Amino acid sequence: MNQTGSQIIGNHFSSEGDSTFRAFAPQQQQWLPQEFREATPGEIDQAVKLAAQAFTIYKKVPAQQRAAFLEAIATGIAALGDELINTASAESGLPLARLQGERDRTAGQLRLFATMISEGSWVNARIDKATPDVRQMQIPLGVIGIFGASNFPLAFSVAGGDTAAALAAGCTVVFKAHPAHPHTSHLVANVIRTAANDTGMPEGVFSLVHGASINTGQQLAVHPQLSAIAFTGSFRGGKALYDTATRRAVPIPVYAEMGSVNPVFFLPRALKEKGETLAAQFLQSLTMGVGQFCTNPGVFITPAEDELFLSTLQKGIAAMPTGCMLTPGILEAYNSGINSLRQAGAQLLGAASATAHQASPALLQVNATQVLDNPSLCHEVFGPSSLHISTNSKEELFRLAHALEGQLTATIHGTEEDLREYTELVNILREKAGRIVINGFPTGVAVNHAMVHGGPWPATTPAAGTSVGSTAIYRFCRPVCYQDFPAYLLPPELQDENPLGIWRLFNGNFSKT
Repeated sequence: MNQTGSQIIGNHFSSEGDSTFRAFAPQQQQWLPQEFREATPGEIDQAVKLAAQAFTIYKKVPAQQRAAFLEAIATGIAALGDELINTASAESGLPLARLQGERDRTAGQLRLFATMISEGSWVNARIDKATPDVRQMQIPLGVIGIFGASNFPLAFSVAGGDTAAALAAGCTVVFKAHPAHPHTSHLVANVIRTAANDTGMPEGVFSLVHGASINTGQQLAVHPQLSAIAFTGSFRGGKALYDTATRRAVPIPVYAEMGSVNPVFFLPRALKEKGETLAAQFLQSLTMGVGQFCTNPGVFITPAEDELFLSTLQKGIAAMPTGCMLTPGILEAYNSGINSLRQAGAQLLGAASATAHQASPALLQVNATQVLDNPSLCHEVFGPSSLHISTNSKEELFRLAHALEGQLTATIHGTEEDLREYTELVNILREKAGRIVINGFPTGVAVNHAMVHGGPWPATTPAAGTSVGSTAIYRFCRPVCYQDFPAYLLPPELQDENPLGIWRLFNGNFSKT
């Protein structure tokens, strides 16, 4: 049984509500026929309560079994084949090749966490044998409410990085599907339901709820048995959830990735040596995926106007293709953002010819003084546009860098001589961004053990975390300390014999003994 359009609450499908919505096909500019039911408050309550009951069991499931669960999800996603890719493309307008890569990334994330928890050292076990005898390790938080992103219908969605990290940690998940791709979400959620049953996980370890209105998300966020929230999306949406979570009788953490302008600094010698090449590469990064990446380079800074670089950008942007955005609302917000920049004093540097129902890539420009006087010029415009900021001196460039808000990424292009001369820029940007890129471009986030996809407010909340990479698991854990425990009460990770053979900090030294 696969009741598309319903909520998936544990092992059963629920269709209690009367309100329905449909996904929109951007390429065809039409609403898709399948109706999805908005989750009722009662269904959300059922999902969270069932997840809370499942947590009492799931948190005790050995890591090897949790890893098998994650592997089964990855295998099930691959087994959906063309149905998943074609459905995601219809709902998002994204090309098939992009979605095939995203599917592989989704499976890769699941397998990364499966491998990590199987090895076991991620729990950060610490033992100090003294008086008192103190031992510490990470334990799961509880029920996690996760919100899907519009721009990644697979990798930041139902079985994406947040879900993989939470399930790996030993948490249970109630997932709020993004209304832009509900059918895709349902397909993947059904894979998770099947994988949970096949690997003997407790009912309620995962549930999916649908909703096109903000009420669904708010009802999930205020549920008293929720332990944390993970969100990827706009600043407005993330801030609303953050405010709700902090006003609860028992506040809970909100791990919200809310985007940024990802400034790119082009230093003078690099521009002189390869300005035309850098311009072409920048435009490719800017317009990739119609600019719908949270690491899209929305601002670029030069120490002085470079005529060849700027003229190359002008010619290049005019030749860039327009493209469909994920939803009509996102396109409307993009066009509104461009208009707001122009009303605030930004001049149009160049743009592609406008096409109905498609986003036109655009470059605008201001000087550093304008930005320092009006910081709102550097607020994100989600889409294929970027704001050029010219500076008159190295000191002004540093002042501008100091004035930036928190970012997911910051990039510097420079020769070795540039980088030595502008070393202070690296020091400034370290306090502003979660990832600093030298002589590259920020679009594209590797899934590995060292990646940081986060940054100071308002890029994310809190800054001490990442939503990509293996350390994402620590958002859904907390440390617990066992003092003077008899051996038979200690978890295996903290027993003297180290039966799991993991790395531990034993009396200040890392050891497997």
